[in-house]
Amino acid sequence: MEENFNNQEYKKIFWHSSAHILAAALEKIFGNKIKFGTGPAIENGFYYDVFFEDKDIKFDQKYYEIIEKTFLEIASRDDVFEKKNISKREAINFFEEKGNKFKIEIINELNDGEITFYKNGDFIDLCKGPHLERSGVIKSVKILNVSGAFWRGNSNNEQMTRIYAISFPNEKMLEEYLFQCEKAKKSDHQKIGRELKLFCFSEKVGLGLPLWLPRGTVFRNILEQFLKQEQQKLGYLQVMTPHIGNINLYKTSGHYEKYGDDAFKPILTPNEGEEYFLKPMNCPHHCEIYKSEMRSYRDLPLRLAEFGTVYRYEQHGELNGLLRTRGFTQDDAHIFCRKNQVEEEISKIISLVKLVLNKLAFNNFRARLSLHDDKNFAKYIGNREDWLDAEKAIEAVARKNNLQIEKASGEAAFYGPKLDFIVKDSLGRDWQLGTIQLDYQLPIRFDLTYVNENNIKEHPIMIHRAPFGSIERITAIILEHTCGKLPFWLSPEQIIILPISEKVLDYSKNIFEKLKKENLRVIMDDRNEKLGKKILEAEKMKIPFFIIIGENEVKENILTVRKCGENFDNKLTFETFLNEIRMLD
Repeated sequence: MEENFNNQEYKKIFWHSSAHILAAALEKIFGNKIKFGTGPAIENGFYYDVFFEDKDIKFDQKYYEIIEKTFLEIASRDDVFEKKNISKREAINFFEEKGNKFKIEIINELNDGEITFYKNGDFIDLCKGPHLERSGVIKSVKILNVSGAFWRGNSNNEQMTRIYAISFPNEKMLEEYLFQCEKAKKSDHQKIGRELKLFCFSEKVGLGLPLWLPRGTVFRNILEQFLKQEQQKLGYLQVMTPHIGNINLYKTSGHYEKYGDDAFKPILTPNEGEEYFLKPMNCPHHCEIYKSEMRSYRDLPLRLAEFGTVYRYEQHGELNGLLRTRGFTQDDAHIFCRKNQVEEEISKIISLVKLVLNKLAFNNFRARLSLHDDKNFAKYIGNREDWLDAEKAIEAVARKNNLQIEKASGEAAFYGPKLDFIVKDSLGRDWQLGTIQLDYQLPIRFDLTYVNENNIKEHPIMIHRAPFGSIERITAIILEHTCGKLPFWLSPEQIIILPISEKVLDYSKNIFEKLKKENLRVIMDDRNEKLGKKILEAEKMKIPFFIIIGENEVKENILTVRKCGENFDNKLTFETFLNEIRMLD
């Protein structure tokens, strides 16, 4: 079974099945004092939201070992996961007897004939599956942490206890995972962000809203400038849109209906009936830019790009540094093109994404093709024929570009299929970076048209793409991937000059000015401090190169150069040093 664990779909089924066993263990331990919400698989492991009716129960780490032991006892029985179709009335009756209003709320939203239960041993749960055949393949488990979460993400609902865990087919895989977690703690981007003075958070500003410090802003601007230059080569046009939009904009796009629960509440103005939204997406604004003038087939493809800040209401327990925020900036672009231009445009985007990943030293990646769920088509907009056509088109381009693809049914955006790029970092962890989405629907909803060569109006095809995903998320991933030791081209300060005494200040300032003229990010520490202290502080900030200047360097007209993290020095002429750093990155 270990070999199956490399398959993402199998891993998801494995962890979802484990969530049921976790619930069974909790029920065995706490009986009717606990009520169950939902328990999905997540990126690494799974969780179950539970409600403790007995307020005297203080759920904390003292329960972890008991739950893990009970979990393994249940799994070792090797019970079959049995699926049973059940009527809506029977399902409601079952959970009424258990006094579980959470499950009843979900059942009331389902149609009769589409409700299924899964049974493993004595435990029965509402679930659409799929699951493992038997529980015995699950050999190890670890409770990771516990947090609070409002039922269904609504702060007006009950506060649930969210229990996070992870499981594996053997003990060795769990040990390796926990070892990697310990390594990951040392490269945690929040810790590194504080140490390198890149960003911070303030409760007064608001949870999940990062503040970029001067060094972090330099880093961020370098990333943005890099992508803007590459986009300019490919014919993208830079645009800017407001941070809010009239609520009708998002009703037209479908974001209000499909995305409403994840958005901030509407902003009311003094004018009756006038409502605005903090924008959760940039694409509706770009549709209106397209619509601002008549378009001809000669104008297509039209590529509109924006580093646009969007806002989404993430629950308190879901926030995680820069990885999960409430305000973030997407490297967004939307390409409006003809149907016969789709293949070429997506191929160009794939090439751009590959260039970005290569520049950031993410050389190990694969692609995930997210498709619609035919059994739950109501959560999408448009018709099945368009969806199937779009999915066929994006898959064909991906295969033509020799991408290693895995398919994920039900993971598509509500307006179209998407191609996500999954990278593996230096700790062996998977991260989703970069996305391409093929959209036949928004141009129809916004009535976007162009005049074809026969003077007939047609709807363009829309391609959404973001090679970074968001500036915040990619910053976090880069920091963890590099453990804060940024590549030369991305370092806020690339070189620091360390004069030993006042006697060498003129020479040091001369070197400083010459490096500045080469457009290098250089600083000078001319404080009256010991050299050892200056070096230690520069090491902490992980500045790539230290230039140490004493009287010998002045006499010989050379530089003593030390790389960050190394204990030996190189004696170089200015020209030699300049040639070496020009070859970097």
